[in-house]
Amino acid sequence: MRAVVQRVRNASVTVAGETVAEIGSGLVILLGVAEEDTVAEAERSAGKVARLRIFENDEGRFDRSLLDVSGEALVVSQFTLIADGKRQKGTRPDFSGAARREQAEPLYERFSEALRELGIPVQTGVFGARMDVSLVNEGPVTIILET
Repeated sequence: MRAVVQRVRNASVTVAGETVAEIGSGLVILLGVAEEDTVAEAERSAGKVARLRIFENDEGRFDRSLLDVSGEALVVSQFTLIADGKRQKGTRPDFSGAARREQAEPLYERFSEALRELGIPVQTGVFGARMDVSLVNEGPVTIILET
């Protein structure tokens, strides 16, 4: 499982011109699911994201998590994060390590639900849809996590 986590002031997802999700201050999580990923990894990854200390304390140090700041999360599925540049031939990325929809969607949903179980308000994109993601990256702060 690979996640790109961005600290945001606000963010939204639009599908076919309609806003389907939006959040205020918090995190946008672009989530890629690999074929070897499991429910346990989805739950562990959600815990890591929720506790990731990338929000500033009063002294300006990264010392607060999404849980500490009562922030929101916007989770967006993105299979292209699983691209393998080492195995590619030519200029086309190799996506063969990405989980198939029937495996990836339940793990994406479990990741989102695990965040909710921690008390985080969660919005999601539409799995498998062509989405427009808009955000104001605060900082900017962007972290890549792999499990």
